[in-house]
Amino acid sequence: MTKKYGYICLLLTILFTLSSFKNDEINLKGNWYFEIDRNDEGITQKWYNKNLADVIKLPGSMAEFLKGDDITLKTKWTGSIYDSSFYFIPRLEKYRQPGNIHIPFWLTPAKHYVGTAWYQKEVNVPANWKGRRILLHLERAHIETRVWINDKEVGLQNSLVAPHIYDLSAFLLPGKQRISIRIDNRITKINVGPDSHSVTDHTQGNWNGIIGKIALESFSPVYIDDVQIYPDIKNRKARVKIILNNSTANEFNGKLSLSAKSFNSPKSDQTKEITNQVAISGADSKIIEIELPFGKGMLTWDEFDPALYHLSVKLNAKGIQSEKKIQFGMREFKIKDNQFLINDVPVFLRGTVHNCEFPLTGYPATTVEAWDKIFKTIKSYGLNHVRFHSWCPPEAAFIAADKAGIYLQPEGPSWPNHGPKIGLGQPIDQFLYDETIRMAKDYGNYASFTMLSAGNEPAGKQVEYLNKFVDFWKAKDSRRVYTGMSVGGSWPVVPNAEYQSRGGVRGLNWNKLPETETDFSAGIAPFKVPFVAHEIGQYCVFPNFEEISKYKGVYRAKNFEMFRQDLADHNMADQAKDFLNASGKLQVLCYKNEIEKMLRTPGYAGFQALGLQDFPGQGTALVGVLDAFFQEKGYVTSQEYKRFCNETVPLLKVPKFVYTNTEIFKAEIALFHSGKSPLQNAVISWTIKNEKGIALSEGNFDPKTYENGNGILVGNLTFPLAEIKEASKLNLEVKANNTSFVNDWDFWVYPEKNPEITSSVYYTTVLDDKAKAVLQKGGKVFLNASGKVVKGKEVEMHFLPVFWNTSWFKMRPPHVTGMLIQDKSPAFANFPTSFHSDLQWWEIQNRSQVMNLEDFPANFRPLVQPIDTWFMNRRLALIIEAKVGKGKIIVSSADLGPDLENKPAAKQLFISLQQYMNSDTFNPKEDLSFDVLIDIFVSPSKEQFKTFTKDSPDELKPNSNQNKIK
Repeated sequence: MTKKYGYICLLLTILFTLSSFKNDEINLKGNWYFEIDRNDEGITQKWYNKNLADVIKLPGSMAEFLKGDDITLKTKWTGSIYDSSFYFIPRLEKYRQPGNIHIPFWLTPAKHYVGTAWYQKEVNVPANWKGRRILLHLERAHIETRVWINDKEVGLQNSLVAPHIYDLSAFLLPGKQRISIRIDNRITKINVGPDSHSVTDHTQGNWNGIIGKIALESFSPVYIDDVQIYPDIKNRKARVKIILNNSTANEFNGKLSLSAKSFNSPKSDQTKEITNQVAISGADSKIIEIELPFGKGMLTWDEFDPALYHLSVKLNAKGIQSEKKIQFGMREFKIKDNQFLINDVPVFLRGTVHNCEFPLTGYPATTVEAWDKIFKTIKSYGLNHVRFHSWCPPEAAFIAADKAGIYLQPEGPSWPNHGPKIGLGQPIDQFLYDETIRMAKDYGNYASFTMLSAGNEPAGKQVEYLNKFVDFWKAKDSRRVYTGMSVGGSWPVVPNAEYQSRGGVRGLNWNKLPETETDFSAGIAPFKVPFVAHEIGQYCVFPNFEEISKYKGVYRAKNFEMFRQDLADHNMADQAKDFLNASGKLQVLCYKNEIEKMLRTPGYAGFQALGLQDFPGQGTALVGVLDAFFQEKGYVTSQEYKRFCNETVPLLKVPKFVYTNTEIFKAEIALFHSGKSPLQNAVISWTIKNEKGIALSEGNFDPKTYENGNGILVGNLTFPLAEIKEASKLNLEVKANNTSFVNDWDFWVYPEKNPEITSSVYYTTVLDDKAKAVLQKGGKVFLNASGKVVKGKEVEMHFLPVFWNTSWFKMRPPHVTGMLIQDKSPAFANFPTSFHSDLQWWEIQNRSQVMNLEDFPANFRPLVQPIDTWFMNRRLALIIEAKVGKGKIIVSSADLGPDLENKPAAKQLFISLQQYMNSDTFNPKEDLSFDVLIDIFVSPSKEQFKTFTKDSPDELKPNSNQNKIK
């Protein structure tokens, strides 16, 4: 056995030394020796001098190669858990058993490990590298690295945003050398916050490893250390700041030359080469600033024409050659009053939040190809901006965003809350300066890097610290604009911030009648700088269980598996896809209305949606129209989404969406435009159609040129509704002729007067003896149970769906995420509806009680079924029909009856149900006992949510005790 082990080690050593090699680089990817240092004893026991016992591949993470521990209920996660009810709820006990652990808070990694681990490799250093500068490049190491060459320690680095680069010039000699790297992914020394997306289990996970480029690089001993490019569009030039270093003892004299050439646009441009003679004393450095002029063919970069250049900088002398090639764009991203400007053109930011969702690997992509795909998808939904929540992506993301034409807001890798606080002298204070300086140095030339935030939602002495932070960066680097941190609406305002990334002025006030006349003008009025809405949306949809099969990498969707089985346990497995699609349609409706409200608000500067894609953690926040793989879920396409989220969007201003045929439909048409240039001589046209696609009215407005702006008046239209004799859903479509810009809205028209119904239906608001007698005699009963429900009383339904998710906020209402409607039933013959909640349902659905059907037959399905939070999966109903005794009944927990005033939709639904009950088609499938039915109004739900956690997230209490300065 000993001989066999020795032979394997010898063979691996040979393989390890055959690293990919070229004259100036040795690629270190591949097999590395490896060992977990659970007791943190590797340094004292000098593991850098021993042969490590295991093998792993780099780039990669421990979990990726099944190194670490199995998941148990005692796993010490990095992310916060606020809802501990999972650990106590009886029905979830089976998911707490060894071998069947299903964590609902986030995706489950294959293995988990937080601590130190060692990675080791032997390399052959070429003889011709003697006397050269040699760097060890470790891209995206997580988190702290310490490096030894043979038995000599080189140093320690800790960065979540930039490569760890070690100068090995004084350590590496020609021949075989051993490199040992100790990686520590604990966050105790510099606590960025356990929920920071740079480290937390809620998103990428707190992995241990190195995931990007790993290489030894050889350079001239006199070299170009850094190059920073500062475009000056107006004067057609760029100021280039170059740092040169001479690591030799002798004075250096040579030639510095630079030129730029475009490479990715239909038009090409190239500058003349600029040369300078330079002299650098021995063991010294020099900063040189050079103006690089551009000609009349200079190409600028923006979202529409992302033209890029390569800057070539060369340093030459006899025996010395150093060269850098830098990607950059000629652009200026500035602020004027409350507007962002790209090259002096106003721009509105239509953004999503990227939370480091990479469910196959558990760590961010480091290839340009992967980010190309992500940004192409994001742009296909009409977006032009990405915020990186409390993390900074690898360099590949900036390269890809430059090519795609997307404005990026990376952040310092910290959510200094839930533990750490800023402004109190904790290590996080200096770390955020250090990290953002590294970001500016490594990524500052990329045209897409237009904005910077210090992080997300802090605690501590926020204003004082962030004012200084913003002032530091405004003075240091003018290539982008700066805010303090991205925050909710209850956080204090940072006065020195150049723009506000902030909540508080967002959302839909659908406690009142849905309309499209109001905007956010009053909310943004106090702010004299651009206001970008922080984390808009957060509208939930039901899980897509078909997504489970996509998890073939490091993570498994154990949360989805648990929700799916729990749905089956509640006898609704067959409805999962319907729940997804119905809740998805409501989600899209909500995003449409919120985005349009911002687009019609003059002076609004942009939004950052949370998000276009799902968030896999914080209780499982299914808030995206895309899944965590950036793939469609099936209920909306990118082209449909772009109708209301694009560079140009037609807008509608109406006081309501439900009318009677005695009214006149009056609408103001407006336009949002954020183009590269004005919309010249545009003709805006409109058409009103019925559900058969027949045009009922149409028109257009005179040609006009529209400058960039929000809510620009186009004109007014009127459409008398007297000819609409039947309950109808109509559609208004508005488009800019000869363009792809089009938008539409449904509205509903009901007869003011309906034919008198001679009804044999007994209408009641109480399930009384008379109702029982009618049913026993074979009669028909309509029960308006509004306000009378006991079983289900704890479930609160709004028209708006669940916000974020009910776990993270410990069952804060609403609890329902839309409704599934049996729209093909003849019950709705005179009430046009789709299978999902739509705006005509608002006055019926919003704040209505729901009924919990926990004791009903397993296959019982309501006519109108509210979709419960997937953490409870209760079978709910708003309207049911059934046979009871010899009779038939419809029960509604929404307020439906003959005497409704100022509720035309509810009135029409009641009429439709009455007509249905008086027809031969009224024949419910299911039988119910009177006792089961009456129990809804007598007994509370058997299963009710109980929280076992006294704490709650800071979003619920930003001024809580845990955030007070201590």
